Amino acid sequence: MARSRALWSCCLQLAALPSVAGWSGGKPQPFKGSCWRAGEPPRRGWSGTMEEEEEEEEEDETPQGQQQQQRGSSSQKDMDKKTDEEQPLTACNQYPKEAVRKRQNSGRGSRGSDSSRTSRKSFRLDYRLEEDVTKSKRGKDGKFVNPWPTWKSPTLPNILKWSLMEKNNSNVPCSKQELDKELPVLKPYFVQKPELAGKTGTGMRVTWLGHASVMVEMDELVFLTDPIFSQRASPTQLVGPKRFRGPPCTVQQLPKIDAVMISHTHYDHLDYNTVTSLNERFGSELRWFVPLGLLDWMQRCGCENVIELDWWEENCVPGHDAVTFVFTPSQHWCKRTATDDNKVLWGSWSVLGPWNRFFFSGDTGYCVAFEQIGKRFGPFDLAAIPIGAYEPRWFMKYQHVDPEEAVRIHIDVQAKKSVAIHWGTFALANEYYLDPPVKLNEALERYGLKEEDFFVLNHGESRDLSTNDGFE
Repeated sequence: MARSRALWSCCLQLAALPSVAGWSGGKPQPFKGSCWRAGEPPRRGWSGTMEEEEEEEEEDETPQGQQQQQRGSSSQKDMDKKTDEEQPLTACNQYPKEAVRKRQNSGRGSRGSDSSRTSRKSFRLDYRLEEDVTKSKRGKDGKFVNPWPTWKSPTLPNILKWSLMEKNNSNVPCSKQELDKELPVLKPYFVQKPELAGKTGTGMRVTWLGHASVMVEMDELVFLTDPIFSQRASPTQLVGPKRFRGPPCTVQQLPKIDAVMISHTHYDHLDYNTVTSLNERFGSELRWFVPLGLLDWMQRCGCENVIELDWWEENCVPGHDAVTFVFTPSQHWCKRTATDDNKVLWGSWSVLGPWNRFFFSGDTGYCVAFEQIGKRFGPFDLAAIPIGAYEPRWFMKYQHVDPEEAVRIHIDVQAKKSVAIHWGTFALANEYYLDPPVKLNEALERYGLKEEDFFVLNHGESRDLSTNDGFE
């Protein structure tokens, strides 16, 4: 396993230093060059020739080109401005006073649809604008960077050291019978009783769909985090990290989904096949909340109802103005191809409703951002926090928290309850595949917390939470 991983790493690093092309925080991914493959949406205007594709890529890589594409033509901006003036000042199109800039996304292939345009709404009861928060940051090359001293980029020597010298202790059994015993995959309640989906009253319900994918029902909305229903987290389903526990349901078996939140672009969190399947089923009624820089990719997948946000920017699902989706910071990175290092932002999500609050950390190393999030938006009724893919620490700690750091995030964001994610599905690092929940419970005991405060679900299992959970 280690030699295979090292071979992937060497080949990919020669093509794209300093980080692995398409690496998702675990086993390095197959190289994806500039030509289009089936696992990715074709670039806008791609006609099948390498020369035309390279010209398009060079055009997109210039900062001026990115700004022009992002903001659209002046005539389009005027049209959007006029449209905004004619709209009533509902919560979905109000702009916060401290907005860094007004970005109109309709200039990038919105097909005249208001749903493709970025708008912001002010959550006045909870916005404490006088507080200092960490804003997103770009380097001199225009790419996003982590603004904290706790970050260190993965390098070729370190990746080789990890691949060649570190023992892989994951030891995932080949026996389906043993896996079924240790990590059962349950049929979700909504497959057996679909009429119950979305009916939570003033409470909330969470269902773990495997890895970082959860389905949350709260405040009359149903939404997903980083959904992946494919067998492999890879540009192709022929090679790459393969899940050892299958998804508990199919896209067709899901109840009506109102929104999807994407934290970053690694293949185990942004899956092309899942995106297109969800879009085919729900179409423009499904709102996608994505990081800054991902709008064009989503539109090339055929998605129209897309909102891309910077850190601390917010929006809502049309018709559900009372629930705010805020893109909040995390410590990670983005990459899908040999040339797109950190061109897309990464982050976490805070969902603020009149009855419940939910936090999704995405992939992250530990940093001070979570104290800021907790101070600004806490307490949260539920947080989804990763507990897996953390060994060896000398290499993984900058991008993946371990179970103890997961508990610290739980405390920092002021979560009443947390659900463990990002474990038990893909073997992405070196720890024993059943260790994460064991280490989590040990950390909870050290911090004086109970197991039910930060709980673990089986694949497909749900838990109902009352708005009074966590209070005496």
